[in-house]
Amino acid sequence: MIGSITTYLLATGRLLPTLSIGGLGGALAYWLHLPLPWLLGALIATTVCSLAGAQLRSPGGSRKAVLVVIGVMLGSAFTPDMSGDIARWSASFAIMLAATASMMAFSVWFGRRVAGYSMETAMYAGVPGGVSAITLMAAETQADLRAVGVTHAVRILVLLVAIPPVLNLIGHVDLQSNSSVDLSQWRSIPALDDAVLLTVAGMLGMWLGRWLHLPNPLLFGPVILSGALHMTGITDAAMPPLIVALAQIIIGVSVGTRFGGVPLLTIGHNLLMAVLQALALLVIALAAAWVGHLLTGYFQAAALLAYMPGGAPELSLIALSLNIDPAFVTSHHLLRLILLVLLLPVLLNLFRRLPSS
Repeated sequence: MIGSITTYLLATGRLLPTLSIGGLGGALAYWLHLPLPWLLGALIATTVCSLAGAQLRSPGGSRKAVLVVIGVMLGSAFTPDMSGDIARWSASFAIMLAATASMMAFSVWFGRRVAGYSMETAMYAGVPGGVSAITLMAAETQADLRAVGVTHAVRILVLLVAIPPVLNLIGHVDLQSNSSVDLSQWRSIPALDDAVLLTVAGMLGMWLGRWLHLPNPLLFGPVILSGALHMTGITDAAMPPLIVALAQIIIGVSVGTRFGGVPLLTIGHNLLMAVLQALALLVIALAAAWVGHLLTGYFQAAALLAYMPGGAPELSLIALSLNIDPAFVTSHHLLRLILLVLLLPVLLNLFRRLPSS
């Protein structure tokens, strides 16, 4: 018992420099009134330090805990009056799946023809989301794990940095007002009974996610239980902004530290290919969001966050932070990840049969 506590305290102490850099980056971005300050500030600060050669510790255990917290937060977006909306999402689900198929087809073509990757590498690097599950699946094949990891990390980085200007381009999203929080709001906390309910939703949600074999179970298990509590009206509690800001810092740091030890000269080709692929997938997501808005009437910004090619925690957290229909965004990412994980072996066999020339 004492040994476990000591190990945890030592791990937390080693993580403090990384969290400090992320927190300072987030505070600077907040002071400069940048959009999504805590997420992007922490991400940019730790990415720059990592690429400069700093040995920053990745928040592995902290990220897992934050995923549970984010899941509970996202569940609070499911309210009793939205039960009828879920049925109306079917058309948007179909558009998202069509966009996902287009992204997969393009990514495999790009990986094979432009980047020169093997079929396995192109396939796993091109999956639009589910980086943790996909990396584990890729490790059991002949895929180039370095190319797969860099492609997913760069894609998430490019998408997160691109979100503010793209949302400004779309319009109807006031990023500045969503970034500012009143001092009284920073100090707000749920009532004791609500805090207990949210804690139970998070703890049991972890078990539920694993029992159901959900992709990213630490995120989506708590989403389901917390969403059930909020949709049934048992609680309407929301996480305080201080917790939301801390979650954004840890998520930003977890992305930025992925570039630690990256030899820019030796994997410059992979980096360039990853950036080009990410930009192309962003264009596909933008086109799909425009079509979805025209056909369903849903907010184009919400459709864009729902159709973007991962990662689900980052994009769902952005939707929650900016109050852009987080339940809509989260539901789309959950459906896509479940189908991708189930169908990926079938798709890999299908693509292997395609002519190589």
